[in-house]
Amino acid sequence: MNQLYFADIFKTNIYYDDIYNHFAYVFDQNGNWTEAKKLQVKVMEKRQQLLGPTHPQTLTSMANLASTYWNQGKWTEAEKLQVEVMKKRQQLLGPAHPHTLTSMNNLASTYGDQGKWTKAEKLQVEVMEKRQQQLGPAHPDTLTSMGNLALTYQNQGKWTRAEKLQVEVMERTQQVLGPAHPDTLTSMGNLAGTYQSQGRLTEAKVLLVQVASKRRDVLGFDHPYTQLSLKALNDFQRSEIICPKISHSEERNVTISDYMPAFIEAFRKTTYVDANKHVTP
Repeated sequence: MNQLYFADIFKTNIYYDDIYNHFAYVFDQNGNWTEAKKLQVKVMEKRQQLLGPTHPQTLTSMANLASTYWNQGKWTEAEKLQVEVMKKRQQLLGPAHPHTLTSMNNLASTYGDQGKWTKAEKLQVEVMEKRQQQLGPAHPDTLTSMGNLALTYQNQGKWTRAEKLQVEVMERTQQVLGPAHPDTLTSMGNLAGTYQSQGRLTEAKVLLVQVASKRRDVLGFDHPYTQLSLKALNDFQRSEIICPKISHSEERNVTISDYMPAFIEAFRKTTYVDANKHVTP
């Protein structure tokens, strides 16, 4: 009798737990992070009590809460949960399980947002290599990992490494998804940024023109991404008037942020991420 009683209580708690979780998702999707966080904390604590600290659903609830912290810019809180989720998934599922790799990617993203590029790079290299082994070099998830690592190289000024990866991502994305796919255009924009930062203005301009033109044709002139691309191209063309006045030795030290802020706005906002950056399986 007691066992049946406690079984009913367990089922009831799980039922309400699911309701809380669904409402938290709705709040999250609408950008109501405060309300989402309240419900996600309740869900996480209930799952820890009922299922234990290492149950897959408990870890998912922790990852969801970490994602909300990330959306609020609470990097320290997000990082703490993500480290715990990653370690437990590594122990329970193994270092190469898709959920483990997602956890590593999420944590790397949070490291990057804090400027912890060395830590981010280390995780992203591991994720990329494991996905290449498991999924192959042309799988979308593999290309996502390569794109993420390339941007981390870019943020550290490692232009040669960034370029090598970005060229490969662009070429494979063009083959797999087509020349006008949003991911293809994003890869072209990211590569243009690397060319720009190296002072290779002609190569950057060719890519920028292609991206702006294809976005206009596919999405329409008034689409936000088209407008961002056109603004980036316009700012780039104006920068060409300034850049020739810079000596060759000085030009090597010029970066995107020095004279092309719209470029970052246009392409960093649509960069390679795992789903919505923080995947919580």
